[in-house]
Amino acid sequence: MKNTLSSEQAARLAALAALPDNTIDFSDIPRTTAKDWDGAVRGKFYRPIKEATTVRIDADVKAWLKSKGKGYQTKINEILRLAMLDELKQSH
Repeated sequence: MKNTLSSEQAARLAALAALPDNTIDFSDIPRTTAKDWDGAVRGKFYRPIKEATTVRIDADVKAWLKSKGKGYQTKINEILRLAMLDELKQSH
């Protein structure tokens, strides 16, 4: 079953989409608490696009990562992602 919008509905949605974010009234939405987010998992459905790149890292760092087992490049990405998320969390 295909949902189609009438031209009036499409026009109303387009008008709403064109409004700036600062005009949205959030007053009737209750604030969330830390308890509301218990069990939430960041990025559960997020699959970032991988991009091949070349980085220069110290030989001892690479040896340490490789000593942890297969997938040292994935481990580099995980470490960098955790650092990025920590920095983003601190800036908010």
